[in-house]
Amino acid sequence: MSDPSRPLLEVRDLRVSFETEDGLVRAVDRVSFSVENGRTLGIVGESGSGKSVANLTILGLTRAENARIEGSIQFRGRELLGMGDDELRKVRGNEIAMVFQDPLSSLHPFYKVGWQIVEAIQAHRDVGKAEARARAIELLGEVGIPRPERRIDDYPHEFSGGMRQRAMIAMALVNEPSLLLADEPTTALDVTTQAQILVLLDRLQSEHGMAVILITHDLGVVAENADEIAVMYAGKIVENADAPTLFGAPQHPYTWGLLRSIPSLTAASGEELHPIPGSPPSLIHVPSGCSFHPRCPYAQPRHAEVEPELERVDDAAGHSVACLLAPERRAQIWEELRK
Repeated sequence: MSDPSRPLLEVRDLRVSFETEDGLVRAVDRVSFSVENGRTLGIVGESGSGKSVANLTILGLTRAENARIEGSIQFRGRELLGMGDDELRKVRGNEIAMVFQDPLSSLHPFYKVGWQIVEAIQAHRDVGKAEARARAIELLGEVGIPRPERRIDDYPHEFSGGMRQRAMIAMALVNEPSLLLADEPTTALDVTTQAQILVLLDRLQSEHGMAVILITHDLGVVAENADEIAVMYAGKIVENADAPTLFGAPQHPYTWGLLRSIPSLTAASGEELHPIPGSPPSLIHVPSGCSFHPRCPYAQPRHAEVEPELERVDDAAGHSVACLLAPERRAQIWEELRK
């Protein structure tokens, strides 16, 4: 029996690295976060920040001969990292489900969409094919696919990108999971379809009472959907807070960069965006000290030598930041940037 006072999911001190011919890839380095029942956590960062690896590890999808995994992942009080593959398969797709960023590669091209959803139902439920098919049609309609009783017999290539993503969401919901991991669910979609998918996820979360982890490189995607946000860089969380605090009073230079690179409808015509200079570092050769210092316009010489710890700056907002700049200096810079 799980403890109702504890978070649904608790990730503590998670480290995931991979032995490669080029060296050790430190994909996730001492990452901790939690998700409460019915809440949404947004995990944001550029490609290569470790956000997807952290969430694939929750489902045991990074287990390999060259992988080193340490730390703790507890779901409803059960340790997932210690589970055997057979036991974990009962959790995956049943209690925890995942929506991937590329539905065309996630759906098998040789099988009808409905067949794949029926298979997902029967993998975890003792139901007949007719009952599973009826449930699949119901779910396709629930996620907004028109004429689901006909479209259930279509192949993935006969669906648009948005419809394929809706079908993937339907497949994730077949067994009414308590936690949904959505990995870049809007990346390959146009802006209008992105908005529709985010509204759909929000509605389904409310109706089903799920917790959601929304993984994205775009802070704009989580602006309306996330309750809490964790910002990842070079395998670490560099800032986390509730959504109003992170958007209203961010304290890490990387978060400032992500926020300033979001296009604004209220910006003056012709106003330029402010991309973050440079590129994310190699996770084999992570910079010493503060990993962001080579790209940070406010870095000082000692920032290349001292590694910042994630420190709490506001208990009420759950706000923590890993930055060597003085709090007063961070507040001053943000005030100047937002003018």
